[in-house]
Amino acid sequence: MLQTVETAGPRGAAPSASPGRILAASFVGTAIEFFDFYIYATATALVIGPVFFPAGAPGVQQLSAFATFAIAFIARPFGAALFGHFGDRVGRKATLVASLLIMGLSTVLIGCLPTYATAGWWAPAALCVLRCGQGIGFGGEWGGAALLAVENAPPGKRAWYGIFPQLGAPVGFILANLGFLCLSFGLTPESFQAWGWRLPFLASAALVGVGLYVRLKLTETPAFKAALTEAKPERVPFATMLTQHGRAVLIGTFAMVAVYAVFYLSTVFALGYGTGTLGYTRPTFLLFECIAVCFMALGTVISGAAADRFGRKPVLLSGMVAVFALGFLMGPMLGNAAAAGTWPPVLGFLCLSLLTMGWVFGPMGAVLPELFPTRIRYTGASVTYNLAGILGASGAPYIAQELAAYGGIGFVGFYLAVAAVISFGAVLAMRETVND
Repeated sequence: MLQTVETAGPRGAAPSASPGRILAASFVGTAIEFFDFYIYATATALVIGPVFFPAGAPGVQQLSAFATFAIAFIARPFGAALFGHFGDRVGRKATLVASLLIMGLSTVLIGCLPTYATAGWWAPAALCVLRCGQGIGFGGEWGGAALLAVENAPPGKRAWYGIFPQLGAPVGFILANLGFLCLSFGLTPESFQAWGWRLPFLASAALVGVGLYVRLKLTETPAFKAALTEAKPERVPFATMLTQHGRAVLIGTFAMVAVYAVFYLSTVFALGYGTGTLGYTRPTFLLFECIAVCFMALGTVISGAAADRFGRKPVLLSGMVAVFALGFLMGPMLGNAAAAGTWPPVLGFLCLSLLTMGWVFGPMGAVLPELFPTRIRYTGASVTYNLAGILGASGAPYIAQELAAYGGIGFVGFYLAVAAVISFGAVLAMRETVND
């Protein structure tokens, strides 16, 4: 059985800052980081292929773009290990500031890159390097933000506090899509591809400044301070995680696979599929996704409250059953919609998918930190979260594109159902942590 030797925060300990400031810092930072990550995801579906890769057989540019999308997910566990090491040894605050800086700088520089037409293969090579930088920065972000919230939570409220970094995901997604939506209305397709797509990347500089202002005013969490008074920090937290908490890493990783899969199939893949195969205009489908992601926020809030009241496992298991059902709805709601030319089934599927994603995503802000003791919690939660990204998200748009081309959208739905079965089994094996 998994053992978590400390609670997420000392019982009765006073928080290091006002709850509002703590939750704001947790939320704002992740919203900015998710904005940076999602503008690349959106650009991948819309423009990265033709801008950074040579023309070839139909779909080759899109597949190449999806390959660069995967690079950041591969880099994220390395960032998680790096920032987790310093987060568990030096503290949460400094590590969160550094991760935000690296992510933001990489994002802004992507907006400054030359195209394949002007720089040849140097352009996609530089893109891959900066995409790796995004992944390293993002790898250290989520775990620290989740700990900032959870380690300051009062008793019985860890999942509720843990939803605030999770809410950064839908807010960052909405900001990213609204940015591209405004550009789609305000620019011609030629202008958008020539230079307009760069504007959201460059705008990230201002958002990072806001995030730094909020985070530099924080102090360390009570749980981290208490751990330092008991003993010196672990010399190599990553080694301790592997040797003493390997089972927790595996269970947490596989529990997150379906969370990632349902999100990136419903956003990145669906955007490319909707504007390509289904023939929707870019503004229309971006609007669909902005509407649908509001349901993700709703699901996140409700599931966080439910996880504190009923326990983590019942909420997550019910969500995995819903993800499984979504796999079999994908074909009828997207495939048949393409033939009929109607939009309600398409929008309905996106709303259902992201509502379900919020339901299984919300409790994870508390669940993954609760699987590990305070002394290695930054490393454990971050590595677990980002390893799951490799399995559930990095190749999802690419694999879905290939499956759709081979056997139709129903094959993509089966892929999603398999991911749900994997995560259901992992949650069954997970120890209930609500009362730890």
